[in-house]
Amino acid sequence: MMSGDIVYDKIHSRHNTKWSLSLTSTEGSQLQLCVACVTEMMDSEDIASVRKAFALSAVSEILKCSPGALKELLQQDHRVLLCFTASLLGILQSAENPATVERAQQVLVQLLLELRSEVAFGFVLDEIHKQLSDRLCVKGFLPLFNLLGTMVEAVPNVAHCLVTQFVLLLEHLCSALLYPDEALKASALYVWLQVFRAVGGSSAKSLPVAIRDRVCVLLRQTLANAGSAKLIKNSVGLLWLLVQHGETVSVLMNSPYTPTMWDQNTNLYNNSSQTLSQNSERQCTEQCQLPLILKQLLLSADETLQVASAKCIASVLVHSPSQYCAPFIKADVPEFLFDRLASANSEMMLWSAYSCLVLLTEDPLFFSQCHSIYGVESLVHSLKEALQMSNLEVHKQGLLLLTLILERQPPSVRLLPSAPVFVAVSEAVVAGVSSPCLLVATQGASAASALFRLNHQSLPVQYREIERLVEAVSSRFSELHLLSSGRQRSSGSVKRSGLSKKAFRSEGFLLQALVCFQAACRLAEECASDPVLKENVFTAPVKTSQTEDSLESLCHCLLHCCDSVWIPTVTRMCERAANPHILQKFYSILASQFSLLPRLMPLFANKLSSSGFYRLTLEHKGLFCAASRNVELNASCCDFLQKLSMCLLPQSEAPSESHQQDVEEIENLLLHNLPSLCCPLSDWPSLLYENPGPQLSEHSGPRSTQYCLVVILHLAFQQGDRLLPDQTVFSSVLWLLHSVQEQVSCVLPRCVLRSALYLLAVTQDNSPSLDRTPLNCINTALSSCQSFSSLYVHHPALLHFICRYPELAEKFGAAVLELWLTKQTRAVTDVAEPGGETKEDQTQHQKPDKETVDLLNLIEKYPAVVITLLDMLFVRQPPLADRAYAVLELLLQGERKYELDLCAKVRPVLLKALRQFSLEMAGRALGERRPKETVNSLPLVLKLLCVTQATDPPLTSSYSKMNELHFKLLYHAVSMLLSNSGLMDQLQTLLSSSSSSSSSSSAPYVSPSLQPPSSLLCCSHLLLSSLITLQHAHTAQVHRSIGWSLDTAVQRLLLQKRSTDNLLLASNLRLLQALLDVDLESGLVSVTTGPGLVGPRPLGFQDGALYPLGFRGAQCLTIALSGLLFQKHELLLRASVNCLSSLLGFLQRKSHITAKYVVCHPWTRFLLCCLIGPGESCLVHPAILRLITLLLKHSSTAVPLEPDLLRVMEAVEKTGVKELSQEASQAFRLLLTQVQSSVLQPPLTEEHKLRLRKMLEELSLQTPAQSSTSTSTSTVLHVGDVSVCWSDFTLMTPG
Repeated sequence: MMSGDIVYDKIHSRHNTKWSLSLTSTEGSQLQLCVACVTEMMDSEDIASVRKAFALSAVSEILKCSPGALKELLQQDHRVLLCFTASLLGILQSAENPATVERAQQVLVQLLLELRSEVAFGFVLDEIHKQLSDRLCVKGFLPLFNLLGTMVEAVPNVAHCLVTQFVLLLEHLCSALLYPDEALKASALYVWLQVFRAVGGSSAKSLPVAIRDRVCVLLRQTLANAGSAKLIKNSVGLLWLLVQHGETVSVLMNSPYTPTMWDQNTNLYNNSSQTLSQNSERQCTEQCQLPLILKQLLLSADETLQVASAKCIASVLVHSPSQYCAPFIKADVPEFLFDRLASANSEMMLWSAYSCLVLLTEDPLFFSQCHSIYGVESLVHSLKEALQMSNLEVHKQGLLLLTLILERQPPSVRLLPSAPVFVAVSEAVVAGVSSPCLLVATQGASAASALFRLNHQSLPVQYREIERLVEAVSSRFSELHLLSSGRQRSSGSVKRSGLSKKAFRSEGFLLQALVCFQAACRLAEECASDPVLKENVFTAPVKTSQTEDSLESLCHCLLHCCDSVWIPTVTRMCERAANPHILQKFYSILASQFSLLPRLMPLFANKLSSSGFYRLTLEHKGLFCAASRNVELNASCCDFLQKLSMCLLPQSEAPSESHQQDVEEIENLLLHNLPSLCCPLSDWPSLLYENPGPQLSEHSGPRSTQYCLVVILHLAFQQGDRLLPDQTVFSSVLWLLHSVQEQVSCVLPRCVLRSALYLLAVTQDNSPSLDRTPLNCINTALSSCQSFSSLYVHHPALLHFICRYPELAEKFGAAVLELWLTKQTRAVTDVAEPGGETKEDQTQHQKPDKETVDLLNLIEKYPAVVITLLDMLFVRQPPLADRAYAVLELLLQGERKYELDLCAKVRPVLLKALRQFSLEMAGRALGERRPKETVNSLPLVLKLLCVTQATDPPLTSSYSKMNELHFKLLYHAVSMLLSNSGLMDQLQTLLSSSSSSSSSSSAPYVSPSLQPPSSLLCCSHLLLSSLITLQHAHTAQVHRSIGWSLDTAVQRLLLQKRSTDNLLLASNLRLLQALLDVDLESGLVSVTTGPGLVGPRPLGFQDGALYPLGFRGAQCLTIALSGLLFQKHELLLRASVNCLSSLLGFLQRKSHITAKYVVCHPWTRFLLCCLIGPGESCLVHPAILRLITLLLKHSSTAVPLEPDLLRVMEAVEKTGVKELSQEASQAFRLLLTQVQSSVLQPPLTEEHKLRLRKMLEELSLQTPAQSSTSTSTSTVLHVGDVSVCWSDFTLMTPG
């Protein structure tokens, strides 16, 4: 054999040249090949194995580098081809060098692949079968099995040929598995592996069942006893293929192999060794169980085998979990799978173990043997690791396993007994929910739903962890893509596919999240019903004070998430494409909120109803629940509407004894009629217009459905959700009332009548006015109820509706006004109680409340309501009469612009009431008894008379045209007060206590706690001063006089002004002013004096003329008034100037010399310098201007022209006449007039006179409206707790 050529020189010469060919090698040299030489070399025993190996390598190279060359050569003669193939097969049996055998096997496979001839394949298989059958020793089987395995792997069609034509050859492969040689077993298993793998496993389907079953049993035996890595690898590989088919799994898992008739009749194995091998096969298989084998693989150190074992277990179980789970569980496979989870780091191992355990959880035995309890910590640990990996399938499978364990764990066996374990599981679930992949997050939400079961809660319950889970699920909503079908159609096809996929996943997550939230709400309800869980009594003392980990905190969290996240998300989804499954969970969640935090439910219900949830829910019922579709959604919607309505009902109900009965009536109406109300809102009017005929059932039927509609319309309208147009509602309700009245046997329930009345009231503005027929119908319906209060709804529209029609106002106007004020009175009382402030205080210090404003609007539209309020004032008890008075007071004070003759309408009614009181008082004087039910409304009548007088005082132009009515009113009022002996006694007591407390050593000591309040003294002084003035003006009869000490009053003004309240000082001055105006002589007040004022007796000329004041008293009073003027307090300034004016008038009438003395006294000059000295603001003050005018009137020299009068004129010029207030303008005009008429020293110059005339002209041109500010914005002044009439302190015009 020459180097490079594949030619054997010794014999090559006798070979025909047609079996030779020349080729160019890869190096470029010429290469000669002779097929005959190669054949003879392979058959010759004289040729060394090295040369044979070299020749085979060269042939292999030719087959690789020159495809088709050798094929063309061999196809010249079929016999040569078979001979060449046979020689190669012979090398496999004869060669002892492994390299030569490997080269022969390689060339043979390459040749068969190039030939692609079924004849060649068949010849090779025949030869292999012959060699296997002829050999008594299995030692030479290994090369043949290796060749066979390589052939099947390289040419898959060989596998089909094997299973269909060479079944006996397959028997040899089975028998090989009984020999102890593990290399031979590995090789045989390799062939079987390729057979079952070929053409997608189709060849295995053609395999005879007996052989297939025998392979399964032998494989199980081989794997149980395998020791070499290659054998184990091939065994596991074949097992993985076999467990893909249910038939083979059944053989692998069931009883050991039993010989068939075909096995007994075969004559292939006649020798004793084969019989023994079969017997040993049957004995060994009885000891080999697949679960135990796979468990051993799980215990191996090779992770690949662990993964393969887990995959095989999963493949077995997936065929029939109910049949195959028990053997694996009894073999403790779950325990070892959990162990693998605790230590595994590969994604494949985790996924495989998760898959196995998922299937094993389908058998209750898994839980009864406590595998879930022992493995949950390993599962949680592996989940935390798995969620850090990139394979999302591992995430989903792990969370699925956790979900199934939580769902299927028997409630009687606690899975998470301790708080740390629960927290660990919760953290793993939170991590799953927070996954960027929505599919993983969906599975995490499913796990959270299962975790929220009551039997999984630890003691104490970890409410904070539950909150974290709820918040984690809720936080994902911002990422959801909820697309409508219209939006998807508008996108491109590729983009639409991606968006649709996102929308589908988002919708899936939303549905599962709703299930999760529903489970959390259910858990909260269950914990609330269990006192131990509600209080969490097992909480550690450190955590007891922490409100974050409490049931209430969880309920707040659920309500907040529902309000801020879930409701907006689901409603946004409903706007695009509503899903009935999602809506069913959503409405169930909304309904559950009403039992979690009852105290917050009124606010929650108001928000829902005002946001249109009545309309939304009813539209979904009509859309998805008609014709008995989506029964669960209909039930959830009805439950939600029922709870929402019952929560809103107390807000529309008037508190009464029949309230509970009405609540039960409405609850039954809703309960029996809501499920059948599944029509669109547009069909409601037709339902209301139907005449259903007699009602067969109390709470169900067409008529009850109409009642249910009216109640729902009422509650929805009350919250601003107008389900139907106003005019439609108005006409529909009228028709319903008419229909019910026509049906004599039908009685409209009181709760429905209340709703109907409310609907008529709130829809009247957009509906036509009613004529006689519908009014009679309404009147009849309202009269059918025994008490109008049970029909009352506190809404201004009801006031307007009743008062709009005289037919209704005549019968129900007083009742509706009384209920309106009663409701308002209760509200005011509730507000006043905590702070101790009374209703009158609030009326004084606050703006009118909404109810009062609504009532004033009603009076503005329907003035006849005033008469009803006056009647209520006279005949109703407080606080209702007080509330009526407060409204009339606001009305009369000019807070709103009503007709000008309002006082003229009120006065005749007041006069009538006063006359009635006079008659009653006269009757009591004659000994007549007063009826018990008589209301003493005289104080309120007198207060209203005061308000009337203050609103239209004597100084106004309208009052100047006083008719006889004014005189009669005041006369009756004064006469009644003067004849009231109780009032006189009270006034005497107050004045006496005040005099004793202010006197020095002559009076006994009075404790401060026993002294009357200053506010009460102020009121008594002001009342007495008014009575003095009015009694003197009307010469009313006095039945009893009151003693009053002038000495004490002057002493208080002179010595105790710093310790006395300013208002009390002002009221003292007002009383003193009234007495000075009547020259200290009044039939009502008996003035007493003392030596401190009039001196010793006999009295001198001046003391006698000025008695009881006396000359010294006049000086003291003047000094006291000057001191009060120095304080420059607004009220004291006015009261002091007025009192000084009355004093000078008294002195002028009694002793003009004394009056001039007082005016010209240096002290008066000093007072004036101090008052006008500080600045220009004091110079233009109305009180200062009146004081200067008063002094000039009594003495022309009291105020010099320069500098005092000129300073005042300059200050006014600088300020501007237009900037003066109305009162300052009037005072300045009087001052200028007095200056013109006075003889001043030095006299006025022409320039001064010109300035005076110019200022007077400017003042005459100025209208009251042009003044910068008015004197007072109100005729009643509120000072602390006292309300005084401003006219009592209006600056007097010098007379």
